[in-house]
Amino acid sequence: MLDIHFIKENPDAVKAGMRAKGETDTTLVDQVLQVDETWRRLKSEGDQLRADANAQAKDVGRLMGQGKKDEAQALIASTGVMKERLKELEAAAAEAEARRTDLLLRIPNVPHPSAPVGATPDENVTVRTWGEPLPQEWRRPHWDIVAEYGWIDFERGVKVTGAGFPFYVGFGAKLQRRLIQFFLDRAGENGYVELQAPYFVNEDSARGTGQIPDKEDQMYEAPRDGFYAIPTAEVPVTNFHRDEILDGKALPIRYAAHTPCWRREAGSYGKDVRGLNRLHQFDKVELVKLVHPDTSYDELESLRRDAEGLLEALGLPYRTLLMCTGDMGFTQTKKYDLEVWAPGQQRWLEVSSCSNFETFQSRRMGIRFRGEDGKPRLVHTLNGSGLALPRVMAALLETYQQPDGRVVLPDFLG
Repeated sequence: MLDIHFIKENPDAVKAGMRAKGETDTTLVDQVLQVDETWRRLKSEGDQLRADANAQAKDVGRLMGQGKKDEAQALIASTGVMKERLKELEAAAAEAEARRTDLLLRIPNVPHPSAPVGATPDENVTVRTWGEPLPQEWRRPHWDIVAEYGWIDFERGVKVTGAGFPFYVGFGAKLQRRLIQFFLDRAGENGYVELQAPYFVNEDSARGTGQIPDKEDQMYEAPRDGFYAIPTAEVPVTNFHRDEILDGKALPIRYAAHTPCWRREAGSYGKDVRGLNRLHQFDKVELVKLVHPDTSYDELESLRRDAEGLLEALGLPYRTLLMCTGDMGFTQTKKYDLEVWAPGQQRWLEVSSCSNFETFQSRRMGIRFRGEDGKPRLVHTLNGSGLALPRVMAALLETYQQPDGRVVLPDFLG
């Protein structure tokens, strides 16, 4: 979330950022400033009343020592009234503080000045391309390929669970495993420490990375235990250092984790969801960085290159988009999307998002570092997909299929 002091000093910039992200109602800014003013007034009045009550308590002892019992009793009665009033003020202040926190959690991050202002995906900017998109010719969409060879069983997934929960069979399962291993090995070569993370998180963790309040409808819940199934490894991995003060000399900290991911994808329908294009359960290798604020945008560029390098190693043509403000999301300041070319479908498929959140997540989670001056500061957090598997597999099968129908993948994938 944003710093309340930043909002107080830059209310117009925060409102402009909200509008740039498609939020038409900017009254949240006015509300949070009003509630903050109320909280500060109540807290100040309470602090003064507490000080007065403490001073009177000392006077009671002095008067009793002087034998002035009547005056002491009067002060005791007055102090009792003050303490009752203090309870009321403390309760009102706590309510105002909770209300302020709730409002702060609902204000989106402010886009970085380098993010293009726009409202639709058409206003995203292509900043890099690699490889030549192949023509369709004999190439079929991946759902026809996997159906012919029996590598993915969508129908039995529907029977066992529901739509969007496929079985990977034989070579399909092996290819998944080999891709995961390849992505993790490359992450290790690039300096990321591998983690095996929990697949479920509690509410504090979901709130820490900005999944709530914002994306509740996209997550699967286990209400009995108060857990959420993770929509991405970003959530548990970024929370790994929650409420910690890190050694500034250890920055940047880089983690990589493979996990299954679960997303309800509420409202998704049509041709974009066919086959592997959009699933409710899928595997992904996630890259997470905790970095010094002075280097976070350089770290974003290196994160993007790490993800791009995977696609180049796979020989898959791709393009990198700098996302416009309206297509960026609630939590990010700047975001790149990597899209791979799927020749059997003749369309681009998103396989990675690389984002900088600055202190938006670390403030929620209390992740700080201690620099040379000894003072704790909030880290900047970043993450990126390195990579999401379903659409990578779709692009691989469609790219490497031969005129005779066989699929011949690069040797390192078997």
